[in-house]
Amino acid sequence: MSSRDIQACVEKALTMKEEDKLYRYNGVLYPIIMSPPENLKALEGLEARSDDVMLVAYPKCGFNWMVAVLQKIIAASAGLEKSDSKIAPLIEFYSPEVQKVRVFYQRRTTISNAPSPRLIGTHLPPKDFPASFSAKKTKVFTCVLICWSFLETLKTQQFPTFHFTNKNPVLPTAKSWDAFYSDFMSGEVAWGSYFDHALAWEKRMDDPDVLILTYEYLKENLQDGVRQVSKFFGFKLTEEQVKAISEASTFNAMKESSKDSHGQMGNVFFRKGEVGDWKNHFSEAQSKQMDTEFEKRLAGTKIAALLKYDRYCT
Repeated sequence: MSSRDIQACVEKALTMKEEDKLYRYNGVLYPIIMSPPENLKALEGLEARSDDVMLVAYPKCGFNWMVAVLQKIIAASAGLEKSDSKIAPLIEFYSPEVQKVRVFYQRRTTISNAPSPRLIGTHLPPKDFPASFSAKKTKVFTCVLICWSFLETLKTQQFPTFHFTNKNPVLPTAKSWDAFYSDFMSGEVAWGSYFDHALAWEKRMDDPDVLILTYEYLKENLQDGVRQVSKFFGFKLTEEQVKAISEASTFNAMKESSKDSHGQMGNVFFRKGEVGDWKNHFSEAQSKQMDTEFEKRLAGTKIAALLKYDRYCT
């Protein structure tokens, strides 16, 4: 979206009632200004390609970090010094008109004739993906996590989640941390339940067209993560390229470069990047509630083992 489009969205949001900023589509809440029903309806007809590079993550689960990593991988495999795209768009933000003709990778073109490989991002749950992505067996990389996630950033002093929500006029202002936490635990937030999102990927753990890595794993094993992602999408990189991409993709490096790639929004998307910082913000009761919900929804699943809940969240 252009800066003019963003400003128009902000101005529209300022005239709306808080309770009107979210609506339900297929049972999930979405921000009506950024992802109105006509956007999601039009997406049902979006044509996928088998060589699309699809990145999926629940909000605040490492999406912007992985966008930058994928851009570096794509550029390096093509022999380019850097990607000519700054931020991969979320497909749910495409209006029906924009889905036909828009500025893609900073060039005026159509989605249908955009050059391959197309880097496509979304926060959508798998059930709401365009059907063509399954039909074309488009490969999907998803970054999931349980501790450093959306939850861990809810009460920070700067922007992410709780404060980000309150400072983002297109989303309803949370009355309090406790109220927002309650809404999150019940899935009454934009893009729905974190637990439902995680369980949806549980069903695809053995799908050869899906790669699931956790934020915690990537934080500790970034070079290996770059190798896995590159191999998964069929991009050939030398060990020198893997090392260079990894060094340029540490959280601190990304936060610094976000001044150029994200402008004043850099501090919104790249805050601390710490594993375990959630412990500084949750009350004892909220921590126990999280453990209870985890046991009820995710205990014993393959995704829970991947998340290493016992190590990071107890």
